[in-house]
Amino acid sequence: MSLSIVIPVYRGANTIGQVVAELSALQPEGGLEIILVNDGSPDNSGDVCRSMLANATVPIVYIEHARNYGEHNAVMTGLRRARGTYVITMDDDLQNPPEEVVRLYDHARNGGWDVVYTRYAVKQHALWRNIGSQFANAVADRLLDKPKGLYLSSFRCMARLVVESVTRYSGPYPYVDGLIMQITQRIDSIEVKHLPRVEGRSNYNLTRLIRLWLNLATSFSLAPLRLAIFLGIGMSVLGTIGAAATILEALITRGTPSGYASTMVVILLVGGVQSMILGVLGEYVGRTFLSANGKPQGTIRDIAHSPEDPAP
Repeated sequence: MSLSIVIPVYRGANTIGQVVAELSALQPEGGLEIILVNDGSPDNSGDVCRSMLANATVPIVYIEHARNYGEHNAVMTGLRRARGTYVITMDDDLQNPPEEVVRLYDHARNGGWDVVYTRYAVKQHALWRNIGSQFANAVADRLLDKPKGLYLSSFRCMARLVVESVTRYSGPYPYVDGLIMQITQRIDSIEVKHLPRVEGRSNYNLTRLIRLWLNLATSFSLAPLRLAIFLGIGMSVLGTIGAAATILEALITRGTPSGYASTMVVILLVGGVQSMILGVLGEYVGRTFLSANGKPQGTIRDIAHSPEDPAP
């Protein structure tokens, strides 16, 4: 199998059928397989996916998670089942045009790239989602060792070397792009179309985006801890200056009582920084505890194959 296409499915009952139909009509060199990972979708996405297996014209593997673990966890499950020389990951909402798959695949293999990301001239997301994506990429520019300005899209193509390395990670908080940046820098990007959402709304709400940012910041970088160190040093310097100023004031003015406002400012400032530092440390400690405690990256309830699958 030359190309595997991994699609995490969540609330995709009304679109995944068209996605699979359009992908099945493609004819990339070496053939393709489609891997659908139902990440605990609350709608009837599972029934829709299963109904497509009997009449599939290309190999399809359907994997069902026991609960919702998140997009990156679902992608990791799909990557472990992928057999292609190259693997493309994409969404189930038709915003990534299936006809762009072959162009992405050809660009990766003909150029000898380990990873090829897609970028969009115009993103058809809501304003708040675009702002969130820009913020996440700005954070990634500073925390991850990635090429400057590279847009981290979920519509990406990876070579087998990268897939095998990425799937060695067994922690409960995977961030696929962070893992990729630790493996290779032979990375390129191409511009593709980004279509308006057919129906519904993005599955990424503010809470999910915050969790994604935490994965990015705490799973693959020590920058938050280093920031806490610099904040501590800065507060120590300010405290020393404040103490010297207080002593100087007492010596010069004699008998002037200490100001209530300055005292409260110092207390609140120092308390706020300490609370933030403790929060950062708590996040790291909590994630370390859950990882050591064996929190699963994903639990598979069931796997089904289409008749076209050569190795069920």
